Amino acid sequence: MPSTEILEAMGQYNEELANAGILLSGEGLKPSSQGKRVAFDGASRAVIDGPFPVPTELVAGFWLWEVEDMDEAVEWVKRCPNPMPGPSEIEIRPIFEATDFGDALTSELREQEDRLRERLDSR
Repeated sequence: MPSTEILEAMGQYNEELANAGILLSGEGLKPSSQGKRVAFDGASRAVIDGPFPVPTELVAGFWLWEVEDMDEAVEWVKRCPNPMPGPSEIEIRPIFEATDFGDALTSELREQEDRLRERLDSR
């Protein structure tokens, strides 16, 4: 579990993100020992209980930000307190936009996506 100091620093950082208007969501995740994975192979599904190997490559939490570009995201991450007592890394990945799917996203699929977003936004 993180120390009080790390929780305080992260809380302050989250306030900065919210005040800047870029924080959409963010949560810490419980250890993989409390998780499960579902493996897919064709039509079959297999449930794998945690903990999972290679714990240095597991996601411990996430933020969802709305920024102009990757450069802005990098600048915000560089301001983040170190989330671990020792060396650590934060991975930055963009989310897919509808335009990324090109012709595979038909007008019917786009309308379906729009309806789903409206439902989620109205919560």
